[in-house]
Amino acid sequence: MSTSNTSHSDLTDASAKEVRAAIRSGSYTGHTAGLAAGKLQCNLAILPERYALDFLRFCQRNPKPCPVVGVSDSGDPFLPTLGHDIDIRSDVSRYRVFTNGSLSDEVTDISKLWRDDLVTVALGCSFTFENALMRKGIPVRHIESGRNVPMFSSNIDLMSAGPFAGKMVVTMRPIPEAQVDDAREISARFPQAHGAPIGFGDPENIGIADLSKPHWGEAVDIKSGEVPVYWACGVTPQNVLLDAKLPLCITHSPGHMLISDVAEDAETTILQP
Repeated sequence: MSTSNTSHSDLTDASAKEVRAAIRSGSYTGHTAGLAAGKLQCNLAILPERYALDFLRFCQRNPKPCPVVGVSDSGDPFLPTLGHDIDIRSDVSRYRVFTNGSLSDEVTDISKLWRDDLVTVALGCSFTFENALMRKGIPVRHIESGRNVPMFSSNIDLMSAGPFAGKMVVTMRPIPEAQVDDAREISARFPQAHGAPIGFGDPENIGIADLSKPHWGEAVDIKSGEVPVYWACGVTPQNVLLDAKLPLCITHSPGHMLISDVAEDAETTILQP
């Protein structure tokens, strides 16, 4: 695999397939915020088949942070409903590997880890609706500043299923106060990408102590006249999987999403042949 030599700015006008090709070759290993405008981006959970049904129950009970948009066959690394050429072993710019509840590695290819019993669950990502916000003139600060979105653990309880339980993770975007209602209305049109915000304003209301110190991603400035707005985040299942202490599970690294060929505003996430 080649070393990284493609920058985020090199890919801002690239198609989803072109971005995946750069990732697959190893030339791009960065975050995917702002890339492949108009296409659905996905969080990932890859886990042994014997845990998959309970995990899907968990997602069904917690659709805001865990909107399921694709599920693979057992042992099959391909996701044809999301992209005809997607290979989940190589098409994500950075993966996290967890063993027995601990982060054991962070890699750019999982081909050597692939097994016949692994199931991939793809979950919608809030990166998807950001293009719609920007088209309406609503600023998205982390994209403007070339950063990964700030993500925070909250105190919001989730509905449990089998070994899976925990608290919701949220993303934060500063939105001008006069545009908060517009941001809510626009993002609500994307239920497969977390939908409308879960709250706004004082971060202590949802258990966040300091917005300048995100648990994942990078801090962004909140300007005068702006309100912090919080959306459910697909890092949520990473925490849940970690707490479940599965013998093996693999996720995307926060902000390093799978880019699909599905239109962000598609009524279904299934591609036509």
